[in-house]
Amino acid sequence: MPASKRPELVIETHGLSKKYRDTFAVRDLDLAVPAGSISALLGPNGSGKTTTIRMLLGLAHPTAGAGRVLSQAISDEAACIQIRQRIGYVGEDKRLYGYMTVREILDFVRPLYPNWNRNRECALQECFDLPPSRKCKKLSKGMRTKLALVLALARGADLLIFDEPSEGLDPAATEQLLEAMVEAASDGATVFFSTHQISEVERIADHVFIMNRGRLVFQNAMEEIRKNYRRIHFSFMGRAPANQLNSP
Repeated sequence: MPASKRPELVIETHGLSKKYRDTFAVRDLDLAVPAGSISALLGPNGSGKTTTIRMLLGLAHPTAGAGRVLSQAISDEAACIQIRQRIGYVGEDKRLYGYMTVREILDFVRPLYPNWNRNRECALQECFDLPPSRKCKKLSKGMRTKLALVLALARGADLLIFDEPSEGLDPAATEQLLEAMVEAASDGATVFFSTHQISEVERIADHVFIMNRGRLVFQNAMEEIRKNYRRIHFSFMGRAPANQLNSP
């Protein structure tokens, strides 16, 4: 394919690896996340998803390989600061200023981002039913997640990176989150999120990456997956028959 027709990549890695002592958390990872897409990173616990995200953000230094995010090298510390200025990120640890109320933290963060979307902030705050006058340290785990998501989704970021964003959310809030992610992508943002929930991936993802034991074991566009893979359900009136796979 001619270079002029190649899709713009917002995240690109080549042989990206992270080793802790004698164990590889991530090994030889090649990612290519197109601009404007919603891409899902799947995998069991310990597969390397969080370590991958931390390397993309410049929060963990690769042992080997290279990566670029928003055309900036993740190995360059100065570039990583520029990367994070253009990213809305929600990680597993929802760190908030506990002494501030919901209203105060929104008022504090809002002026820091020139592209802040006040309409999206207000809509999400209403959907998530966040209590404006409650201090962050008094919020439940689910409420802290909701507030962190508002802070990320409203800042007008070029790239949204979420690590298990629906963790601790009830079904209604999860539905609102997925709608907000799709809306952000329709406004031009690229969304990259890790999850255990296949149903979320099926609902909104354009591209799917699957990791296992630190390696990328599968990647494809969701459109191609739907064409080539099927989920088949079997039901039996009584006991299921014995496994016949090894029968002659």
